[in-house]
Amino acid sequence: MSAPIPVTVIGGYLGAGKTTLVNHLLRTAEGLRLAVLVNDFGALPIDRDLIVGSDGDDGGDTLEISGGCICCSYGSDLMEALLELPRRRPGIDRVLIETSGVALPGMVASAVGLLQGYALDGTVVLADAETVRRQAADAYLGDTITRQLAAAELVILNRCDLVGDAARDETARWAEDQAPNGRVVPAERSVVPAELVLGLGGGAGERLSSLLRTPGGVAASVLYESLELTLDRAVDVGQLARALTAPDAGVLRAKGCLRDTTGRLAILQVVGRRFEIADAPAGATPGTLVVIGLRGQLDRACVERAAYFSSY
Repeated sequence: MSAPIPVTVIGGYLGAGKTTLVNHLLRTAEGLRLAVLVNDFGALPIDRDLIVGSDGDDGGDTLEISGGCICCSYGSDLMEALLELPRRRPGIDRVLIETSGVALPGMVASAVGLLQGYALDGTVVLADAETVRRQAADAYLGDTITRQLAAAELVILNRCDLVGDAARDETARWAEDQAPNGRVVPAERSVVPAELVLGLGGGAGERLSSLLRTPGGVAASVLYESLELTLDRAVDVGQLARALTAPDAGVLRAKGCLRDTTGRLAILQVVGRRFEIADAPAGATPGTLVVIGLRGQLDRACVERAAYFSSY
């Protein structure tokens, strides 16, 4: 049986920057064949310079995107679009679902979890640093805003360049309270490393380090750091996972292929404060853990200590 296709759900209220994030990921997720499913009422909002062709006869509005990716509008038929995707576009590595501004990403994520052949990789919610608290207090919008944030494992607090440092930090703390299972990532123009949103593959630490050295690769106010550990002994994977998701660890994302104490090869994934442990695919090489956090907030000593004390 082939490995399930990872799915990332991208939510957030109207104008928060979801489409800008999707376009950014299409440009920066090198080597990945992505399928982007968009719940959009108008034309597909993909930047023109990314489009290499269109196919209106293949099940609705469909765009061919450079790098072997596709983008299509699913309207209200998300489950049907996902069920048809492997047949229509074999070889897809990952799926991005951009929900409408008024949708609840948690409900979409729950539905994805019921589909065979797919695995939820993370729920990402964008919020406008300048307006989100005002929107959340609105009698008509507030319930939607707070329910969107409550489902997030990563909250991208966007447009931080439009507010001062004190307001940004205050809003970030407020957003942390709204997202009990999530971490908050400040951003400008939806620019974050693709590895943060799409998961961590082999060599992610090197790619992230390269990105951080690239001028303009990451907004100046958002600096990340990565930590790559070699764990060549058996690991209590559950104990390690609980340590990495502790509030003070500062871990945004982590992934490792590890040998647990029973001898099983396991894949550990951490997104925000959620973790998942699954059997490793055939041929996986154990022994590496990659961790990403915000610079100054990632507790490297805590991560290294957790890795040491969970090893046998």
